[in-house]
Amino acid sequence: MTQIMVLIGAVGLIGFIVWWFFGKHTTATTTAKVQNATQAAEVVVSGGYSPETVVLKQGVPAELTFLRKDPSTCLDHVVFPDMGINDFLPQDQAHTIAIDTTKPGNYEFACGMNMFHGQLIIK
Repeated sequence: MTQIMVLIGAVGLIGFIVWWFFGKHTTATTTAKVQNATQAAEVVVSGGYSPETVVLKQGVPAELTFLRKDPSTCLDHVVFPDMGINDFLPQDQAHTIAIDTTKPGNYEFACGMNMFHGQLIIK
């Protein structure tokens, strides 16, 4: 009986791991609001990035405001490797980053330890 319970637990754990790494997960997406010839969006940093995907219009100056609520040191930096941005995010304070929107494309951003990820789409 013990062997059957261990087997059922192991199969359940394997199923969870497969779902976690390979399953289709929904991600929050937002499109920046354009006002006065600039566009802006806010990303809340709490156990990850919310929304995980931000869509910007090409050629319109943009600002992303990060509000870090998570005390984890992993999330105290945001890194945009393709844009050369590596900024410190103070906890419980808004931090705004100017984004160059001259080139369209998909740009990844991540925490300082590269464990939590987000995406910036310029089109």
